[in-house]
Amino acid sequence: MTPALHPNAQLIHAFYGALQRRDGLTMGAFYGPHATFQDPVFGQLDRVRAAAMWRMLCERATDLDLTISDVTADESRGTAHWEARYTFSATGRHVTNRIDAQFEFTSGRIHRHVDQFDLYAWARQALGLKGLLFGWAPPVQQAIRAQAARGLDTYVATHDSPRDKS
Repeated sequence: MTPALHPNAQLIHAFYGALQRRDGLTMGAFYGPHATFQDPVFGQLDRVRAAAMWRMLCERATDLDLTISDVTADESRGTAHWEARYTFSATGRHVTNRIDAQFEFTSGRIHRHVDQFDLYAWARQALGLKGLLFGWAPPVQQAIRAQAARGLDTYVATHDSPRDKS
């Protein structure tokens, strides 16, 4: 008999299930009112911008395939490993991004979410030769971050924010 998953492990599975279905609206609802998200591309985002980021990524994904593994959780913390396979729309190149996620929970919702991955490995795949030769360089990584921030700013400015569910 398989032991029951901790409710926060179930939350992690539900969160990534929503990503697999490209349901960014549901993903944002898993964040608590004062939640933060952080990763190597978007940096640190508050709950509103994190929810917008997931909606944007889900809307733009045309061939996203997701695998989640090694989910652990207790009352306050959780971790997961996930792999996202997709085509990077700016270059048409295939990417497999291997990500380690850390979570902190408050009142059954995500309070802090940190995704860690190798930005150079991502750049080599997404940007091709430019990423291979220069993806390790701080100016190129800053350009990747700036482009992501501009894309999120444009998305937020041109899309109505869904009703706050917190």
